[in-house]
Amino acid sequence: MNNITRQSIYILILSTFLLIFVLTFSFVWLIPLGKEYREQRTKLSYENADLRRWKSFDTQTFTALKNLQSDNRHIITAFQNGFDEKRFINKYAKLFNSLTLSKTTQKDNVDIFELYEVTTSSQISSPATFYDFLDEINKSDWIVEINFPIKFKREGEVINSSFTMKVYCNARESSKDSNTSKLLKR
Repeated sequence: MNNITRQSIYILILSTFLLIFVLTFSFVWLIPLGKEYREQRTKLSYENADLRRWKSFDTQTFTALKNLQSDNRHIITAFQNGFDEKRFINKYAKLFNSLTLSKTTQKDNVDIFELYEVTTSSQISSPATFYDFLDEINKSDWIVEINFPIKFKREGEVINSSFTMKVYCNARESSKDSNTSKLLKR
């Protein structure tokens, strides 16, 4: 036993200490963190799969939006146009002998459309002119809804008609000043 040197004892003690330290470090720190790492890696793979599905959904939705915008560009621009009563009368007065337009008050006070009463008269024997008017209004720069009932009254050779129409326009934006509307369009 005397053959063991002091240096060998120090190396043996140091080796034993390092072995105990490595084993303690492994069981206390590395193995629990390894288990947590595997759990986190599994969770990350699920989240990546979910992210891919949402990106695919986003791409499909964006494509559908762009298709709808291109298909309905006329409607979108018509909604943004303000309604001009004088322009409406000038454009459609040629279809009738007389055309009057009067704005009416709304009962439910909805801000998204304006309500107008339209009264027309024309010297025709059938309401075909009125149907031509409906075809023309469908191609107009405004979104217009003709409300029923439409009242036709014959007086000799003249057919008088009366109906209401809703003109859909962005009333909130048309009531603001032009600077604010320019900021909103950016």
